[in-house]
Amino acid sequence: MSRVGKTPVKILQGVKVDIKNGLIQVEGPKGKLSYQLPAGVIAKMEGGAILVTRDDAASNKAAALHGLSRTLIHNMVHGAHVGFTKELDIVGVGYRAAVKGSTLNMTLGYSHPVDYELPTGITAKVENNTHIIVSGADKMLVGMVAAKIRSFKEPEPYQGKGIKYMDEHIIRKQGKAAGAK
Repeated sequence: MSRVGKTPVKILQGVKVDIKNGLIQVEGPKGKLSYQLPAGVIAKMEGGAILVTRDDAASNKAAALHGLSRTLIHNMVHGAHVGFTKELDIVGVGYRAAVKGSTLNMTLGYSHPVDYELPTGITAKVENNTHIIVSGADKMLVGMVAAKIRSFKEPEPYQGKGIKYMDEHIIRKQGKAAGAK
């Protein structure tokens, strides 16, 4: 039995949860999210919490997905109530970003600006032209968007230029030694 899967998911104040035919829909101040439970995994409401269990005749696959399903439901409840954020920093002379509507416009040292259309449910905010804050209700989508933005100019190891996560440490390499014999 999964230790993570056994823990009930508390329903936070202001969040509505609806469970029908294995489809869980969560609605809160930050947005609406839904998740289809895999075969063999069951979720039910008890008191002010969601309890995730699995069938007695469940397969090994259902046992493996038990804890995952509980974690995804927990992330949905938390995301609908509070939301998730990822912060990125742009390092480099002349590198900058700006948000125009739902498009993130970045100047990253290429011959052209890079425009990235943000998916629905995701917002981006730029502070000081070099600090990007990506936020939304869906944890997985926020992480994917942040990774996509980082992929436009990954940090290089010599000078550290590029887009990096706020808490990321770039391992630097030593450059060539001039005139060493």
